[in-house]
Amino acid sequence: MQLRRRHLVLPLALFFLAAALTVARAHNITRLLAKHPEFSTFNHYLTETHLAAEINSRTTVTVMAIDNAAMSRLLASHPAIATLKNILSLHVLLDYFGPKKLHQITNGTALAATLFQATGSAPGSTGFVNITDLKGGKVGFAPKDNNGHLDTYFVKGLEEIPYNISVIQISNALPSDAAAAPTPGPSEMNLTRLMLAHGCKVFADTLEANADAMKTYEDNLEGGLTTFCPLDDPFKQFLPKYKNLSAPGKVSFLEFFAVPMYLSMAMLKSNNGLMNTLATDGESKYDFTVQNEGEVVTLKTRVNTVKITGTLLDEQPLAIYSIDKVLMPKELFKAAAPTPAPAPAPEKAADSPKSSKGKSSKGKPALASADSPADSPADSPEGDVADQTADSNGSVRFGSARFGFLVLSLWFGVHFLL
Repeated sequence: MQLRRRHLVLPLALFFLAAALTVARAHNITRLLAKHPEFSTFNHYLTETHLAAEINSRTTVTVMAIDNAAMSRLLASHPAIATLKNILSLHVLLDYFGPKKLHQITNGTALAATLFQATGSAPGSTGFVNITDLKGGKVGFAPKDNNGHLDTYFVKGLEEIPYNISVIQISNALPSDAAAAPTPGPSEMNLTRLMLAHGCKVFADTLEANADAMKTYEDNLEGGLTTFCPLDDPFKQFLPKYKNLSAPGKVSFLEFFAVPMYLSMAMLKSNNGLMNTLATDGESKYDFTVQNEGEVVTLKTRVNTVKITGTLLDEQPLAIYSIDKVLMPKELFKAAAPTPAPAPAPEKAADSPKSSKGKSSKGKPALASADSPADSPADSPEGDVADQTADSNGSVRFGSARFGFLVLSLWFGVHFLL
């Protein structure tokens, strides 16, 4: 009995370890901070600025939270929501710094990248934070553009999932001119100028030349807008097809590349499914599917699939992403017929006995006629054999996996009961 129990120890240990690691990888900053009411304002604005979703999408992160009193001081200047997002994103380190690690920094100082730097909103390297282990057990924090002045200090640890997420309290908001700089309002943003500066000039010029589509984009900017612009080379190749569309078709086609809401990359990755577009109108669906495929986010219609290749702008209420190809709506284009795979060349088995089956009277292999029906019993048997072999290989792989799982299940069951 004891021997059997020993046999169970390692498999069960591995099972519970895997389960624990799976749980550890998931974190929710909003729920973690909800345990601490004195940080409710900070928690509220993480959600309001959509930073909470960005934080939850990271596997290793440190959140430097400030309490309600410090948030009141920060909000006293009435920063715009986009500016506040930049300020708070400076308080998210893209590395793990628990209380213990903060007091064991190699050489007493470290430079950490922040979410402000990662989003591309930070000018130069202003999105980095210096962390310094001071004498007397203090730890100071200073943005790189603060000339090394340490005005903010570590207070205490709040929540911690080792090497996954650390939530700590710091004394004040980090002072940074770059993060606090006013950001242009939606009405001041020039969509096409932003696109043409980042490799989407052809699409931007085409959009700007269509007054109806351009007006639809501008009218939706205040309430939130996410745009996907094809890069120049693929859109240049597509232009002849675009020019063949009717006038209403051109408007719908251009409006199809925008979603009437703000979506950060983290939101795109977590909101898989159908997306309506500016072109969606009643029975004219003009929608596409967003799918997170690990490191890549794809957009799909029944006609084709494209990949998001870069972030041109991510400042609420506007996000602009580049895509590698022209996404085509099913309402305007048809999917290309799949190209049939070429038939494999017949192979002659070495040193194998020759069979007279399937041979012509002259001893040459018989070929199926191009006019013969596909399901005719007179088709060459060699094609059937090839199909059966492929099916057999697939079933062997599947069968062996099922068999292994069955054996493992029985092994667990028998040993557990005994």
